[in-house]
Amino acid sequence: MTKKELFLELARPDETTGVSRWVSANEFTGKYKELQLGNGGSWCRTSSSLAKEYIIEFNKSITKGNSIDAVKLDGYNTKETFNQNIRKDIKDFYEKQKCVMLGINGKSENTKIEIDHKDGRKDSSRISDLKTQKLEDFQPLCKAANDIKRQICKRCKETNRRWNAKNIKGNPYPFYQGDESYKDELGCIGCYQYDPVEYRKTCVKMIGKEVCDDIMKRLYPEEYQS
Repeated sequence: MTKKELFLELARPDETTGVSRWVSANEFTGKYKELQLGNGGSWCRTSSSLAKEYIIEFNKSITKGNSIDAVKLDGYNTKETFNQNIRKDIKDFYEKQKCVMLGINGKSENTKIEIDHKDGRKDSSRISDLKTQKLEDFQPLCKAANDIKRQICKRCKETNRRWNAKNIKGNPYPFYQGDESYKDELGCIGCYQYDPVEYRKTCVKMIGKEVCDDIMKRLYPEEYQS
């Protein structure tokens, strides 16, 4: 059984309303051990197949901290959802490549490669459609990098403030296009998280231009006088 099927068996939602009882995290034992939430609970994320069918509620008020104490289904999800499926040829292309952020492709959970949607907002109907997806819409990230990017993109969506690449010591520019304000016309383009490879390439060009301009100003100062 899938994790979704296990939870539905445990929660027993009403077939008419889609509403279930509160299911305590303490019930995730024995047959339902796979549902243990651990680091984030992938089976009940907003991007999960369960969330596409049901509205999911969480209770985090029982124990201290931010851990999920109980999960409930609060009816059927009637909203149009983004299809996160990725076409097989795109998966095949990226799955053996190394993470573009950390340069690894390992066998442990955190080093395994995941195919990442570059645009963390996941609101493009073109990318949602398997027929119109392009290779350049995706990139290979190890799970650790992808988990971090997911949180950064979530924060950007909440605040419309893009992540500054100079948070990583040694990065020379905050963005390779645009600034910290998220704008629809540019979207995620220009953010390090969106495309770290393009960020590096563009930075080399930008630094080269700055060096060239500086040399020209020293050799031919009269041409640069206002």
